[in-house]
Amino acid sequence: MNKKNGNKKIIGILGESGQGKSSLLNAILEKRNLLPSGCFGACTAVITQIEANLTDSNYIADIEAIPKENWESDLKNHFSPLRTESNEEDQNLTNDTREKITALYGANAEKGTFEDLKNDDKLAEMTNHFSSSNASDFSRRLQRYIQYSPGTAVSGGWYWPLVKCVTIKIPDCHELLEHITLVDLPGTGDCNKIRDEMWKSKLRDCSSVWILSDINRAVTSKDTWEILKYCTKDMMQAGECRDINFICTKSDNIEPEEYNSVLEDKIPEDGDLTTKCILHRNDQAKKTVLQTFENSHIKKEMDLKVFTVSSKAFFQHTLGMKHDDTEIPKLQDVLKNMNKRINQELTRGCVAEAKAVISLIQSKTMAETEVHIVLERSLEKALNKIDGQFDMLQRLLSQSLSNGVEKSELSCRDGAEEMISPYLPKGHGGFHKILQALCINGGRHRSKAWDTVLDLNECLTKHMYENIDVEFKSIFPTRVKTGLSVQELIDKFSIISSDSAHTSSPMLNFIKAQEENQKKTLKEEVVNRKKKIYTSIHETIKSAMAPYYEEAAQEKGEGCLRRKQKKLLDAIDTLKSLMFENAKQEVLKQSDELMDYIKKNLESVLKTSIQHSFAQTSKITLLDVSSEVIMLERLSMQLSD
Repeated sequence: MNKKNGNKKIIGILGESGQGKSSLLNAILEKRNLLPSGCFGACTAVITQIEANLTDSNYIADIEAIPKENWESDLKNHFSPLRTESNEEDQNLTNDTREKITALYGANAEKGTFEDLKNDDKLAEMTNHFSSSNASDFSRRLQRYIQYSPGTAVSGGWYWPLVKCVTIKIPDCHELLEHITLVDLPGTGDCNKIRDEMWKSKLRDCSSVWILSDINRAVTSKDTWEILKYCTKDMMQAGECRDINFICTKSDNIEPEEYNSVLEDKIPEDGDLTTKCILHRNDQAKKTVLQTFENSHIKKEMDLKVFTVSSKAFFQHTLGMKHDDTEIPKLQDVLKNMNKRINQELTRGCVAEAKAVISLIQSKTMAETEVHIVLERSLEKALNKIDGQFDMLQRLLSQSLSNGVEKSELSCRDGAEEMISPYLPKGHGGFHKILQALCINGGRHRSKAWDTVLDLNECLTKHMYENIDVEFKSIFPTRVKTGLSVQELIDKFSIISSDSAHTSSPMLNFIKAQEENQKKTLKEEVVNRKKKIYTSIHETIKSAMAPYYEEAAQEKGEGCLRRKQKKLLDAIDTLKSLMFENAKQEVLKQSDELMDYIKKNLESVLKTSIQHSFAQTSKITLLDVSSEVIMLERLSMQLSD
């Protein structure tokens, strides 16, 4: 069980800064001041993972830094500001870099040169691991790696600009996080290419996502739903997310008289009006969020639950809310129940493997040559059947990809031109800086000034994805049965028919257990490879465009904006006849490799199992395992409940 416990379930936490992430996590973990307020937000863009420390009672932080060359590139771009003939400059981009430099080197750092800051090696100074048995001491040290704190960064030494990811391990939370990792995914990606790639990778690994929004904004604001819309593709088609928890935070933040005054049906003011208003608003918020979800594009793909929480009232019982009304215990139960399910699955797998070995020992005196021949024929027949089914899936995928290639070649330039050569109203300048950042970051940039993400690679792959999404969801669904999915075909695969005269044979019990174990392993492999297959379209286009992004980024001086735009559009014209076809072939190649991998593994494992089953002879004396068989049967019954 310990060997199989390496892959933890990941819960991604999404939400803009100021939504109460740190307070919520402190409450769930029942560690009041562990995570500093404001440490989770779009400002730092540091990915933070929270796990259980299962070995001792220390708080541990493991820090992964961005590559040195990546930071030096950011510095160089800051000290070589891009200018156009109108001498415009995007102040938001400049401020973003200034914040990082000030946090790291101190308030006077901008007076230095690129070489000065480059030689002040903060990466060498920064530690990559520390621990403490004291939560307050640990929290104080942690701040410098994850918190955006402009008011205290006068002397520098705040390392978050150099941090890609921090993994925090918490003691005394075995029941909550034994098999789970909570991952804070700040904002909707970062302008830093390294962080952005990791952000997307983590999102794709999430089996569940928690979306946080201040309860006062959850009902009216579109920001949260925009985050969800932006993330959907990475969560589902390119990921494994099955459910969403929408968490309305700060439910205790209410003015009861003001709230009651606008209600058509007034709440009686006798008793505790504050608590009554909180519970009333909680109920209305849940109904509104659920209704919005019912009208959304992902309703058929996901399950949604809504929670209205008060982290403050969870710790401060004087606020008048009952413990359960804070709904923190409900979220704790979500984690506890997930842990229990994973423990049960691991235990069930252990018992199944033990049963397989015991069944093999028990079969020592049976000579069933005829059954051996029947099973080998059955294996060959089952492999031929699944091979034909896989061929059919490949044809479906190929046809939809071909349609995507055709539409992409016709429309890709128009979409790209609209993105990189937009109409700019008078006074809305600075686009040259945005385009420069897009080129430096491999085709993608999150613009604070425009409050949007510009992704030229995604723009180019739009029609490819639109044309394969229906078939891809059928072949690789996240939770629903489609009748065409690879997972379902694996589930149906068996060399032992239910009407076999030998179904109660101990040898067949061994083979069936081996079959089930291998099918489970293969389904996990399908989930992992599915992500790579889906994102291979994006990666192929991004790779083809990469040298042209680099060339465009080198353009300087007067007229450089127009030259950058021309270089990118000319590149698209040159590449489009080949790169979309290459993207199609890469998807088919990877999906074919997956299906071939499934067939070969089933064949290898089951052939070996058949050989082991019938290699015993009556001359071999083994243990009497009849009592163990009874015990394992009893355990199997308990675990099936």
